[in-house]
Amino acid sequence: MLKKIIMLILGIFVASIAIYIGVLWVDLRDDIDKIKNYHPQLATQIFDRKNRLISNIYDTEFRFYAHFDEIPPKMVEALLAVEDTLYFEHGGINYDAILRAMIKNIKNGKYLEGGSTITQQLIKNMVLTRDKTISRKLKEALLSIQIEQVLSKEEILERYFNQTFFGHGYYGVKTAAMGYFKKPLNRLSLKEIAMIVALPRAPSFYDPTKNLDFSLSRANNIITRMYNLGWISKEEYTKSLSEIPQVYNQTLTQNAAPYVTDEVLKQLSAIPDIKTGGYRIQLNIDLDYQKLAQEALKFGYENIKKRLDKNKPQATIEEELTQYDSLNGAMVVTDTQTGKILALVGGIDHSKSAFNRATQAKRQFGSSIKPFIYQIAFDSGYSTATAVPDVARSFNKKYNTDTEVLNDTEEQKDEYWRPNNFSKSFKGLVTLKEALSHSLNLATINLVEMVGFDKVYNQLQEYGFKNVPKDMSIILGSFAISPLEAAKEYSILSNYGTMVQPTLIASITDKEGNTQTFEPIEIKEVTTPQQAFLTLSILKEVVSKGTGRRARVKGIEIAGKTGTTNNNIDGWFSGFTPSIQAIIWFGRDDNTPIGPRESGGIVSPPVFAHFMTNVLKIDPGLKRKFDIPEGVAKKTINGSDYYYTQTSKLPDSKPQETIDEKLLF
Repeated sequence: MLKKIIMLILGIFVASIAIYIGVLWVDLRDDIDKIKNYHPQLATQIFDRKNRLISNIYDTEFRFYAHFDEIPPKMVEALLAVEDTLYFEHGGINYDAILRAMIKNIKNGKYLEGGSTITQQLIKNMVLTRDKTISRKLKEALLSIQIEQVLSKEEILERYFNQTFFGHGYYGVKTAAMGYFKKPLNRLSLKEIAMIVALPRAPSFYDPTKNLDFSLSRANNIITRMYNLGWISKEEYTKSLSEIPQVYNQTLTQNAAPYVTDEVLKQLSAIPDIKTGGYRIQLNIDLDYQKLAQEALKFGYENIKKRLDKNKPQATIEEELTQYDSLNGAMVVTDTQTGKILALVGGIDHSKSAFNRATQAKRQFGSSIKPFIYQIAFDSGYSTATAVPDVARSFNKKYNTDTEVLNDTEEQKDEYWRPNNFSKSFKGLVTLKEALSHSLNLATINLVEMVGFDKVYNQLQEYGFKNVPKDMSIILGSFAISPLEAAKEYSILSNYGTMVQPTLIASITDKEGNTQTFEPIEIKEVTTPQQAFLTLSILKEVVSKGTGRRARVKGIEIAGKTGTTNNNIDGWFSGFTPSIQAIIWFGRDDNTPIGPRESGGIVSPPVFAHFMTNVLKIDPGLKRKFDIPEGVAKKTINGSDYYYTQTSKLPDSKPQETIDEKLLF
């Protein structure tokens, strides 16, 4: 009877264990699916147009994926030598290793060694905790047996090599190889392989950037083990022991252009796994141009600081902080024909302010708007030699006074708007060429009266300018625009009448190799090349003789326009060569004046000159002269060249004028 009771109890116990194991076996299906259908977080990489790395992007795990055929055989051997020598012989659990570990731990009275196989370690890394409980150990054993049934040994190793943490923020052997040694897997030496394989045991302790001696010592132990197993030759053994590889202590992101990276993530924010999907993003950015743009903007910033210091030599530390902390700038460089963004700098120092002024800042445009007004006039039949009065005007209406020309604060209080030229003088009757090249406010206002305000207002909106107030202050750039938007608008002039949308991203490729290319979103013919050249020809004189002369660079033609807003709050230069356009802006984030003498013609054109001078050193083959479209003619009047077209014919000459006419069509 007692025997039957004992057998019954034993049967119930065994049945309970069997049921428990059976339930566990079924409950572990989700974990098995997770390991079988392995989808780890993969870092996305951003490259410039010459395939140079701009930055790595990741979420919580920085990983590059390595397929099994990419992993060197010696790396597999090194891992098995130190972790699981009988890996290819067991079915997920090495009972001999477990028994040896138990005996060793009992003898020493503490935990010294585990008997886990590679399969078990993978399971611990992916789906289980590292708690040393019977329940967890049982789950691990059951999972190991099942995983060995649904995955090949090579597939398990592939997952192990990609899932495992190798210290320094690196997940996976491919990441560790690139991070520690700046090498692909197939170029690693045996010593470097051993140093990587040593890391999972204690990633921080064996991190070669922190504890090189310990890392080398552990690697030598692995190499010795491989030699004792007969897996490497005596020559390989001796050579590897003495090798001390070059180790690199790198940041994970390696972000060479943080404002660019921020904008890329913003533009691709609709892709939910953009930081974890292992995408390859190709940009139109040229890292050489990007570096030169960053240096040029910093150059302009430092020059402003020097002038401010000179004007206030006794400034206190607090005053200096006030002067410089809010001062900043932005620069957008594009290809004139394609609109491809070659460089984008959103501020002086991204580490101090991540706000991207190139794309997010909306600042008043000042006199930078004037070329578009003159383009409207030319397209309406006026010519570069059309006369316009540069004389004072009064308007019996309160206008937006936030422009560069309203200097008399008392006059701003009454009901009249009395704009003035920047020089506070009048030139009388001038040609449109003279008016634009010297940025005459009063002549421009009178020109708008001649063309018709409604026509100018409607055409500016047709060009794409946003939030344009319907009053005369728009003539002096009273509305706000970002440097990136300005780059789009100025493409009308630099691209001979055809507007192109600035494009940052060239293509994006997913981990399966599917590629999506990005073309300019908007290509719009605004005017003809002939008509656009009339404005371009004057903007050349703005640089050669006018307010933009500080942008001149020897040996290349440059066109452009300066822009200043009231009290020197904003300083612009929008310039271009036959192949490159650059929009440059300086101002303060708190919208206070830059400084008493810091106009657009002073703060921004030198940045353009600095940038282009250095660009020509690395890219001397750039086009140097602007093309003159077929259908454009030139007449020299009193020593000055005036271009004209069939639409914008020159007025009849006067007897006292000296004329030399040259037909170019």
